[in-house]
Amino acid sequence: MTPMQFAFSSAFMLGLSGVALHRTHLLSVLLCLEGMMLSLFIALSLWTLQLNSTSFSASPMLLLAFSACEASAGLALLVATARTHGSDRLQNLNLLQC
Repeated sequence: MTPMQFAFSSAFMLGLSGVALHRTHLLSVLLCLEGMMLSLFIALSLWTLQLNSTSFSASPMLLLAFSACEASAGLALLVATARTHGSDRLQNLNLLQC
């Protein structure tokens, strides 16, 4: 494993551990998810550059578009949660109450 691959895999694992262990606020979970998507985007872009092929050149841009859609949906959920529940703490949310 090269140092670059180790750096991107450790960045992804750091974001994953942030999602798994530090789930106090919805905003912190969204930031960890965004960091995971950013590390995947950079790793996929560098992998495409190392292969020198044009067949995979659209996949990083597709991942970036999905990441932007995920971020906008997450922020909309954050605003809706803050308006209805008064805070973004995940302990206050109950999915069974609608």
